[in-house]
Formats: sequence, structure tokens, C-alpha cells
Amino acid sequence: MSIKRVLTTCPYCGVGCNFYLDVRDGRIAGIIPSKSNSVSKGRLCVKGWHAHEPIQHPDRLKKPLIKENGKFKEASWDFALDYVARSLKEIKNKYGSDSLAVCTSARCTNEENFLMMKFARAVLGTNNVDHCARTCHSATVSGLNQSFGSGASTNSYDELPFMDCILIIGSNPTEAHPIAGWRVRTAIDNRTKIIVCDPRKILPAEDASVFIQQYPGSDIALINAMINYIITENLHDKEFIQRRTEGFNQLWEAVKDCSPESVKDITGVEPELIKEAARIYATSKKACIMYSLGMTEHTVGTDNVIAMANLSMVCGHVGKEFSGVYPMRGQNNVQGACDIGALPNVYSGYQPVSDTAARKKFEAAWGVSLPADKGLTLTDMMYKAIEGKLKCFYIIGEDQIRTDPNSRWIEKALDSLEFLVVQEIFMSDTAKKADVVLPGASFAEKEGTFTCAERRFQRVRKAIEPIAGKTDGEIICEISKRLGYPMEDNSSKVCDEMASLTPLFAGVSFDRLEENGLQWPVSSREHPGTPVVHLEKFIRGLGKLIPVTHKPPAETPDSEYPFILTTGRMLFHYNTGTMTRRTANLNREYPRNFAQINPVDAQKLGIKKQERIRVKTRRGELCVAAEVSDKVKPGVFWMPFHFSEEPTNVLTNNAFDPVCRIGEYKACAARVEKINDAK
Repeated sequence: MSIKRVLTTCPYCGVGCNFYLDVRDGRIAGIIPSKSNSVSKGRLCVKGWHAHEPIQHPDRLKKPLIKENGKFKEASWDFALDYVARSLKEIKNKYGSDSLAVCTSARCTNEENFLMMKFARAVLGTNNVDHCARTCHSATVSGLNQSFGSGASTNSYDELPFMDCILIIGSNPTEAHPIAGWRVRTAIDNRTKIIVCDPRKILPAEDASVFIQQYPGSDIALINAMINYIITENLHDKEFIQRRTEGFNQLWEAVKDCSPESVKDITGVEPELIKEAARIYATSKKACIMYSLGMTEHTVGTDNVIAMANLSMVCGHVGKEFSGVYPMRGQNNVQGACDIGALPNVYSGYQPVSDTAARKKFEAAWGVSLPADKGLTLTDMMYKAIEGKLKCFYIIGEDQIRTDPNSRWIEKALDSLEFLVVQEIFMSDTAKKADVVLPGASFAEKEGTFTCAERRFQRVRKAIEPIAGKTDGEIICEISKRLGYPMEDNSSKVCDEMASLTPLFAGVSFDRLEENGLQWPVSSREHPGTPVVHLEKFIRGLGKLIPVTHKPPAETPDSEYPFILTTGRMLFHYNTGTMTRRTANLNREYPRNFAQINPVDAQKLGIKKQERIRVKTRRGELCVAAEVSDKVKPGVFWMPFHFSEEPTNVLTNNAFDPVCRIGEYKACAARVEKINDAK
């Protein structure tokens, strides 16, 4: 028996845990945590322990599929790749480059994402390239970039256990980022004061010094009230504000009337709780903010992020060790996909496509002329498809129908296309819509890097041969070659090309990532990486205090839809459940969708525990089990979104943040009915 252990990076959340794949006779038999890894330190969550199981699942796509008369037929790789290349060329010649769009993947490596964005720009001739960060953390990129000059986490995980205060808002680290949650647990054991602000009573709330259960969509009012109290009580860091920021007077004008008392009706929170939370955060010497999709997935997602940046700067809790702002990334490589330029307005390292010098640099390296205008966001691609202006979409590793808000709207957009290519490892609902399905490769079948939420490049290593015969990078390169633009699928060389074009991580290379990776910025081969950013000054120079004001969600409760629906992740499943629902031990824990509803509301409606209920919004309806729980406030109910049989995003609202174009998953008007009473 041949046995080997291959060190690699977990394919689930953005924490970036490392483990060994235990390979026996060419099959992966198990997982062994890496004790030396600085991120996970020998620990894994329940999903990480089972990360190998979907890799060899019998449902894996193994051969290319081409749709004929509404049905898929297997095809050879050569035939499928020829067909895709020919179709892309025909559409480009007929309608122009901007009739095509590409969706890269936060599930793929940095190198594959770089190849795909290069393919879009250098081969197809369009900046219509985006990925799932649009639907999760685009608000972080736009908000923190305005405030700090960089849309990434400011500090490192290692600092969390040693904080005096951790403010957790719109994040559930215990379930969504369990190893980060373990560090929070360690902090609690070290007597760190925890402040939890969340519409649900999540597990860290049980140990919190202050638990604030605000209404979904009221976060800016809450944070502005905290800032108001901090300044009114003279708790702000005047020296930091004077020396390192601009815009304080304008910020004060915006918040001076936002007292804790004045926002009670908006937030549903007692003023004394807001004051206590503000006092603890402001007076702690070492304090940070940890947030996630509960803050970003709103029509005011960008403003939510700016509000948190304002709070951190007013208190001087950024730009130093044991402080900062931690946006907890939802997918394994969503940070990296942003960093390498899988966005419609920037190349790698956030170099604008509109910047002449940056564009000329990439043109010289790639030997082609590149478009200067920013492309379509993923959101706007859907609008343009429905309008008939976007004709072709190439999607890698994403299931838009199940992940984007208002699934029926997404289906309409995909049905409007002339040609859809989906590259996937399983037959997703989006793949079912495709004209061509190309079988991709899992994380265990490729070489490359992922970048976790603390800006750390880490290696991904090949453990087995690709089950379908090709890696995702190889597929991209073969199509590109057929279109007359050869690219090489050599991950190490692609990484070197990324570094050569990107000052932000110019010093990154495979040989420097063998141990614990590197945190960007990494400006040269000699640079050790950067655990803390903004130390001497913010990347933009002075941190910018930007006034933002409360705006209600796009939908608010009314007589027809009297509840607020909010959504989130759970411990045993991940995103659309593509992998975890194919993991027996995980699926056994939660095999069906459900809705958490407060006991007061359940009693009014005559709903009993585990009774089937009908949930309705203006976009659709679902029948799910009722979980009666005081984790949610009266008037609010919560649902996960991991179940394709009962897909929650049929309900969510395709109203979007005007800046970053993120959807409003976390606050939409809904109603709940007993099945036997429903009309």
C-alpha cells in the first residue's frame, strides 16, 4: 500500500486552517490537522474534519456535458473545449466583447482566478469579470477602502485571545468561522470582555459582558449612538483623531443628535445597553471589531462598514497591535479572488483598470490592448442579461441560483442568455441551466494558493490526480489556446507572474510559502510580510471619518408581511450545501431547512415545535419546519440557506447597495402561516 500525507489548506470558510490529506493507494482516506500551522494550531471544525468526503463522492462530474434539445449528453474534452471556444468567438464577433462576462470563483486558487481574469481581459476583451465577493464582502472592499485605503482585515488572528474587548457585530464566529470562534473562546477564558450585537442570540452572547439584540437593518443607528455617547462622555481618543484622521467635525455633525435614547425605536435596544457597550469598547486599551455578512448584506452594506470604521478610529482602536477591524470572510479564497483582480474595476492588487500606468503595465506583460472602462458587477450582469445586452456567461465554481438573492430573478437572467458555460465539480442548479458543463477539480486535485481573511497567502497542494482529468486552470488555458492566446497552466509560474505585476505582494512565491505563508503587503523577496497594517499611517494617508446616517431596509414590515426575515450560516453546513450535504455525518445533523421563530410569535400563530409552516415574501414561498426559539426577537425570524430542496434565497430581496451592488439578504419583509390555516 502506498501512503502519503499532503499538507494543504481547508476549502471551507475564510479562516484558512491547514491539514494533511491522508492518501492511500491514490484515494484520500482521512484528514490530519497541522499542529504547526499558525492559523489553526492543530485544530479543525467539524466541517474541516470531513473536508475530504465530497472529493470522491459518486456525484462528482467526470465528463464534459453538452445540452442538445434540452438534455445533456457526454462529450470528449476536445469536442467540448472546441465547442466552447467556437461559441465564445462567434458571440464576441457578432455582439462585441462586452456581450460576454466571466464569473470567477472564491473556491478556486489565486492562480486559477488570475488566469480567468486574464482570459476575460486579454482574450475576450472585457472587464466584465466578477465573483461571489459581490454577494458577501463587496461592502467591506468599498467601505474600508474609503475609510482606511484598504478593504482587508487590519490585524491577525493571533491577537484575538489577548484583547481587552472584542465587539462582535453581525458575525457568528462559533458556527460560521469556528476556529476564529475558538480564539474568541480563548479570549473569554482570558477575561476579555465580549460585546455581541446581533438580531439572534448566538453562542458568544451567553458569555458576553453586553448583549445587544438589535432589529435587522438598524446597525448604523446603533453604531452612531455608540459614537455619540463616546464623544459626549469625552471617551474618544482626541490625540489619535487629531494626528491620524480627517473629517471629525463632519462626523460629529452627523451623530450629535443620535443619542442612545433617540434610536431606541429604530434599534429596539435599551439606551443603557448601548451606553455600556460604548463605554467598554472606548475605554479598553486593546479592542477590536469582528463582523461578517450580518453587516454587509444590506442595501446600506457599504455604510455599515464605514460606520464600524468610524467607531474604531474615534476610539483609536486601529493602526496598532491588539486592535483593528476583522471582516470575517465567508469562503476559503474570497479574500484572494479580490486581491488578484477578479473584480470589474481593478487588476491584481487593486490597481484600477482606469489608471493608464497600471493598464499599460499589464498590456506590456500580456502583449494585448486592454479595455479602460470598468466592467459590469455580478449584480448588473443579471440586469443586462434580462435586457438582452449580455449574451454569454462563463461561470466557474459558483451556483448563482442558490446563492444570489431572489432565485427566480437569477433564473430569468440565465434563461435570457444565448450561451452559458458552467465549470463545476457537482451538478448544481446553475449548471442545469448551462449549454455546456465542464467538470472542474477539487482543492485536493491542484496546486496553488489560497489567501485567508487575515491576508495570508497559503499553499494548496495536489494530493490526487484530477478525477475528471483536468484542473480548472488547465481548462481555462486550453480554451484560451483555441482562441489564439496561449497561456501556461503552471501554478508556480502564474504566482510569479502575479507577483511581478502586483506591488502589494511582489515578494510572494511558492518557495516562501512552505511554512506558514505570508501576509500581504509583501513588497519584496526580503520582506517578512505584514501582520498589522496602517501602523504608521493609513494606506490612504489619513483615515477618513465619513458621516453615514440610518436608512431603513428596502422593505419594512407591514400588515401583509409583518415579519423581518434574516438569514445566516450554521455550524454543520456551508453555503449551498454542495459539499456538506454530501457528507453523511454533517447532513445527518440537519437534513432539512427550518425557520427559527420566537415563542411569542409562535403562540400567536398557533405554531408548535417542528410543525410545518409556510414562509412567504413578495418573491416566493417555502414550506419548512418551525424551530421555536428565543434566539430571535418577536417580529423577526431566521433561516439558513444551505438546502437546495428548500432554497431560502427564493425569498430574499434583490434590492442592492448602490455603491457595491450587494443584495439585501439580512432584512426583508415576510409572513409566516400555519400550513393548515394558509390560504
